[in-house]
Amino acid sequence: MASNDRGVEIKGNSLDGMTILLGITGGIAAVDSVRVSRELRRHGAIVKVMMTHSAQQVISPMALEWASAGEVISDWDSDMKQLDDVDAILVTPATRNFLSSIDHGLMYNPLLMAVSAARTRNSPIFCVPSMHEDLANDPVTDDVVGKVRKQGIEVFWGPLEEGKRKTPGQVEIVARLAHFINSRKNNRRSVVVTLGATRSAIDDVRFVQNLSTGRTGWDIAEHLYRNGHDVTVVKGATEVQDLDYIPLTIEATDPNEMLEELLALANDDIDAWVHSAAVLDYLVEQQAEGKLASQQGPLNVELQEGKKHIQELSEKCKSACRIGFKFESGIKRADLIHRAVAQIEKSNMTAVIANRLEDRGNEEMPRAYLVDSNATHFPLQTQLDLCIAVQTLVERH
Repeated sequence: MASNDRGVEIKGNSLDGMTILLGITGGIAAVDSVRVSRELRRHGAIVKVMMTHSAQQVISPMALEWASAGEVISDWDSDMKQLDDVDAILVTPATRNFLSSIDHGLMYNPLLMAVSAARTRNSPIFCVPSMHEDLANDPVTDDVVGKVRKQGIEVFWGPLEEGKRKTPGQVEIVARLAHFINSRKNNRRSVVVTLGATRSAIDDVRFVQNLSTGRTGWDIAEHLYRNGHDVTVVKGATEVQDLDYIPLTIEATDPNEMLEELLALANDDIDAWVHSAAVLDYLVEQQAEGKLASQQGPLNVELQEGKKHIQELSEKCKSACRIGFKFESGIKRADLIHRAVAQIEKSNMTAVIANRLEDRGNEEMPRAYLVDSNATHFPLQTQLDLCIAVQTLVERH
């Protein structure tokens, strides 16, 4: 938790130990730079800020000094040693004037000098433009952006709203930045994450469904994405908003439809599978046509045992990292671990994340346990610990 008014709550490790130079130019979106700066720190970044003179007309350097808990460069220094240890540059907002200056190699402010130095060192540079729709749609803008991208600089456009191409929220900006930086590393993996609840239809308006919000699966998918991995989500019914920046999200609420999607994906070269979806054990045997009439007395619904996804995928995915989930109630911890090991052995899993209903909401108990084939189990105290454990397994396989 934050320990003072400058402190932030750590939410991830995707920028851990990295020094990020946050460049701010003179668009009105500069007012959002305080939020961006603090979001960078929430994911482990050390933030340095560099502001153009026009940016300082929009927001005070004092506000950025507070938000970054670090140095704010607002003018030329004698030797600009501040640039020596920068791992990546994020420029938001980036005006067209600034992008044009990059294209032409101009260097009339310290931020352009920083971009030039980073370009020479092949350091990641990520720009988020903000401008009116007419300016954004100008063919000259397309030409400038295209030339900047050819230099290896990532340019990401935000949504079109109120006649403007606005910068997206700080969470998305930092998520995309982290992915851009980390995807350049050699440990990038292709990962499929299943999440959410599945349902089996009784008729056209009723269904049987198990309980799952999908939150844990989305947290894992986001964590892996931020750490540079190529993530595909196959989701059932969820209570959590989708993450638009995940490259591919496939919706399949019916267990059999979800399995079909997974078998199709298994034809590709997938490095890791994270099975966090709550898949129904029993499905409605025969769906009724239309809507069953109400007030007709008792309704008997025949259920049949459904297919176990992890078993059905066992042969096709045997060379991949495979992480399962085991959720139980009314059993001792030793029995929980025993059942997790049984799942590993039966379905050829790499590891299983196991937890109990009774432990939910109990701060004295771990969020879950990471269990391997030797019955070795490691307590995962928090949701972040769980995500990092999955990341470690994926990257080590």
